[in-house]
Amino acid sequence: MKTLVLTGASAGIGAKAAAVIAEQGWHVAVVGRNAERTREVAARVGGEAFIADYDRLDDVRSLAATLLDRYPVIDVLANNAGGLIGERGLSKDGHERTFQHNHLAPFLLTNLLLPRLEESNARVVSTSSIMNLVGSVKLDDLDWKKRAWQGGWRAYGTSKLETILFIRELVRRSSLEAYSFHPGYVSTGFGTDSPLMRLSTRIRPGGFGIPADQGAVPLIRLVTEETVDAPNGAYFDQLKANGRTRSAADDIELASGLWEKSAELVGL
Repeated sequence: MKTLVLTGASAGIGAKAAAVIAEQGWHVAVVGRNAERTREVAARVGGEAFIADYDRLDDVRSLAATLLDRYPVIDVLANNAGGLIGERGLSKDGHERTFQHNHLAPFLLTNLLLPRLEESNARVVSTSSIMNLVGSVKLDDLDWKKRAWQGGWRAYGTSKLETILFIRELVRRSSLEAYSFHPGYVSTGFGTDSPLMRLSTRIRPGGFGIPADQGAVPLIRLVTEETVDAPNGAYFDQLKANGRTRSAADDIELASGLWEKSAELVGL
């Protein structure tokens, strides 16, 4: 039985993917922030629940230690946790929360699991977004102190550009197979603290976008397919390989600089 570690699995596309992948015979380590929902999903899919709040990097360190103790083999790590934060704020570690939730925390988790992942000849899959196209990674302002907040959308797009850069640099620095993807605009609880998203929900109570089970399809495919028909490190727009990215996504020096700066910030 193969083992998947899936973060952000307590709701949305994560919960949908957990169910489908478990039906295919995988064991799913269901990682989420909300203890009740995470345990419900784990029970439903026959997996195991792990609770971690990405607002605290110590939670990520504890999560990694627990996963290493529990699983001698990890076949796939899916970094799906994260989201849009409408009002700028700082994490418990003093970092801008979008940056920490969407980049620093999964960066730390992946690196802490990296020896086990390489031993397992594992794959890493990370949820990005087409919003990477509005991103702008500035290594001297990763915590978004010098730029206008604009409802968090630019910070969100930047974090998703950082996801693509991280995956590509991970491929260069390790023996792993790794991919990032845009699930499509999914109608879930995404961005519920954003005034714009709350307005859209009031305009259309059912939400705009595709349903979560459809948005989960790229995640399911990238986790379960034996062979991915795309170059290692590729970014997918839903099921289409080599989706549109900001030109900075191809900047090798920027990717390396982001890795080094991130490692410094999380104490690696």
